[in-house]
Amino acid sequence: MDYVTLKWLHILSSTLLFGTGIGSAFYLLVATLARDARTVAAVSGFVVVADWLFTATTAVLQPLTGWLLVRSAGLAWNLPWLAWSVGLYALAIVCWLPVLWLQYLMRDEARRCAAAGRPLSIAYWRLFGAWAGLGVVAFLAFLVIFWLMVAKRLPGAD
Repeated sequence: MDYVTLKWLHILSSTLLFGTGIGSAFYLLVATLARDARTVAAVSGFVVVADWLFTATTAVLQPLTGWLLVRSAGLAWNLPWLAWSVGLYALAIVCWLPVLWLQYLMRDEARRCAAAGRPLSIAYWRLFGAWAGLGVVAFLAFLVIFWLMVAKRLPGAD
């Protein structure tokens, strides 16, 4: 596969990964803040599906296409911007894995609350807090990765 095609796949998969993550987080955040258990139950179900369809597949494509790009371009893995990108990507994925599990728990808890005609429970709000905290860390990691991919240098390095 040629370099331009690899780069296109890498950029496309990063767009799907980041875009799905931001979109899913936005909709689940807005649904949760509306405090309607039925809405949260429905939205969180869609978020779980979107994560499996888009986030999981592109989370695998990113390191694969990245590795092929580095190899194709003859880059050294110890370049600071590249090493930081890989480290931040690992951090983002380490945050995403529990987020995926938390989304299942949040969905199930919202469904229980909705079925019982109750508002979102304290258990739901605890899960939501952990979900939001991990999501912020992953979001910030991805923002820095995008900068590193474009600038090909560490922030502040001239």
